[in-house]
Amino acid sequence: MTTSVGPSRSNVDSAVRKQSIDGVQIIDLDPAGVAAMPKDKEAEGLARTIGDAVPFNAIVGPGDGISISVVEAPPAVLFGAGTFGEGQESIEQVSNGSMPEIMVNPAGQIAVPFAGQIQAAGRTPEEIARDVELRLRKKAHLPQVSVRIVRNASANVVIGGEVNNSTRLPLSPKGERLLDAISAAGGVKPAANKTTIQVARGSKIASMPLDLIFKHPTDNIILQAGDVVTAIYQPYSFTVLGAASRSGEVEFEATGLTLAQALGRVGGLQDQRANPKGVFLFRWEDSGEQGSPKKIPVIYRINMKDPAMYFVMQKFQMQDKDVLYVANSSLAEFQRFAGIIASTLLPAVAVSNAVR
Repeated sequence: MTTSVGPSRSNVDSAVRKQSIDGVQIIDLDPAGVAAMPKDKEAEGLARTIGDAVPFNAIVGPGDGISISVVEAPPAVLFGAGTFGEGQESIEQVSNGSMPEIMVNPAGQIAVPFAGQIQAAGRTPEEIARDVELRLRKKAHLPQVSVRIVRNASANVVIGGEVNNSTRLPLSPKGERLLDAISAAGGVKPAANKTTIQVARGSKIASMPLDLIFKHPTDNIILQAGDVVTAIYQPYSFTVLGAASRSGEVEFEATGLTLAQALGRVGGLQDQRANPKGVFLFRWEDSGEQGSPKKIPVIYRINMKDPAMYFVMQKFQMQDKDVLYVANSSLAEFQRFAGIIASTLLPAVAVSNAVR
């Protein structure tokens, strides 16, 4: 007697009953089972897992460069006379003092002429301007102060991974979004359908295929200072073995692939060899325990004799590293056995007949 190149349908069922595979579960794939399956985290989208940040509200931080402009009414005391406007509408004897860019030091302070050391970090430009104006009132004549950030060094997003130019993107009150960051880095190197974008914000880390971000504008989230955006080359794949028309490893897009599409890509089952009731999908699933990284082996049993299964397969999503196995039919096993018998015994019979 001979053995097949892989387990038969009865071998798989027996392994589960005898618990020869530690902790294995076998699940008959049907509409109820697909509906009860936990949703993949990536399917939740970045809008739910990470969420929009509040647009950068121009808080000054250490390392930022700020510009201070002081307007002084006549008679000017601290700053030279200047002119605003043109022609007859010009206002003479109004002084405008624009200072060179001032960098906020590591202690969060700036040195302003005639005003001294002023705390800048953690404050808005308007708050800094009010503080400078208050200190100049006894030295300048009716001063009016404006402050703006000219170089943002403290509120940035880091973009790296499979991008053309890893960079830091300064944030602005406009509210830069995820695709703004990807664009600032010169785009991604791999094809979009094989690229996953990971966003790390504090203790939260979530990822999503780039193709889906393009298709779902709500997942093009607003970024916040300190976010790390990483482009990852991630060609997902599954392996098919047994009596399928084509065995081997098959890559698929990060946007996902259904079981029906997976079988289509390998040409379906071999008509003469395959057992349509013996199609199995082997997968490591999360245990479901909170905070536990443990994986458990799960075998999905697929009966392709059932017409309803073809609707189920259109909803069942493949996962990276899945193994799809098609068992041989009992008739194919018998034919293989008979072929081996024929190839070994018939020559001997032929020799015996020749002798006689």
